[in-house]
Amino acid sequence: MKKILKVALAAMMTVGLAACSGNSGEGSDTEQISVGFVTDTGGINDKSFNETSYKGIQDFYTEMGYSEAPKYIESKADADYVPNLSTFADEGANLIVAAGYKFDTAIQKMAENYPDQKMLVIDVNWLDAEKYTNIMQVGFAEHEGSFLVGVVAALKAQELGEDTVGYITGGDSASMLRFYAGYQQGVWAVDPNMKILFDNANVFDNAALGKTLAEKQFAECSVIFHAAGGTGNGVIEAAKEATLAGNEKWVIGVDSDQYEQGFYDDEKTQSVILTSMMKRVDTAAYDACKAVAENTFKGGVYSYSLANNGVGLPDENPNLTEDVLATVEEYKQKVLDGEITIEDAPVTNEENPNTSFTGSTSQE
Repeated sequence: MKKILKVALAAMMTVGLAACSGNSGEGSDTEQISVGFVTDTGGINDKSFNETSYKGIQDFYTEMGYSEAPKYIESKADADYVPNLSTFADEGANLIVAAGYKFDTAIQKMAENYPDQKMLVIDVNWLDAEKYTNIMQVGFAEHEGSFLVGVVAALKAQELGEDTVGYITGGDSASMLRFYAGYQQGVWAVDPNMKILFDNANVFDNAALGKTLAEKQFAECSVIFHAAGGTGNGVIEAAKEATLAGNEKWVIGVDSDQYEQGFYDDEKTQSVILTSMMKRVDTAAYDACKAVAENTFKGGVYSYSLANNGVGLPDENPNLTEDVLATVEEYKQKVLDGEITIEDAPVTNEENPNTSFTGSTSQE
């Protein structure tokens, strides 16, 4: 069995490095590094995974006072991955960032074709790190953060007098299933009899489909957690329309704090975003940039979890009461103390009839 190098999380991998860096703002005489970012098929403006990953690079550029903006290329199909990555390698980029688990094959080919090219791949952490020493592989404990928003969803459903919540995903990868696994356990920690609706759009860039699936679920519940990238934008739109029509509906966002995206009034003071499951892909991208700039880049497997604030809720949650936040904090502490262990695989309908997840995640 191939031995995977586990790289201990050090200061480089902690959240909030931007606040700790010694170089910032104007007047920095640090030589600018060149970073190329390649999106998955969700596009740069997905308001979620890709956009947040790119923001981490932008944040680093801004802090260092770089005069030029980082470059990016949008992938329209999976076949674009290697050509897009190769474009930046041929241009001599100091670092290439690939966003998403679908890059696992492409990034291996790149490592073989460009053995000296430093690369970061997000949501891939299973490659042979002893072989691919020029790749930083970053994984997230999505199930831990999703557990917390599952608690939020169940508490809100109870407040509304309901016994059902929803979940919409954009794919069936291991990371996507971790989202659902944690969500299930968070919901059932509050109410083991609560029903969870499940739909897989099987695509991350189809807002129309996301809206259709949300409208179907909203017929049975008032709270949906989406882990669907750009497809999730349709879930948010469905909640806005329903709420404006007098039917209160809520969405739990993903990857970034999507609160502002949920505004539905002209004054922009009311949002359908109950909270968001923060997956700090921006921090991962920032950390890789910083490592290259400081000449400390090292290939290997890196992990972001609840323990190092790699996942969790936003700092501000205007639609959550103090009581709900206190309850969430209690559950979080139990996870950190080891009193609660969160499994990373979802429960099927055969194991628990309160979920509509049967193990088949295909959605036509």
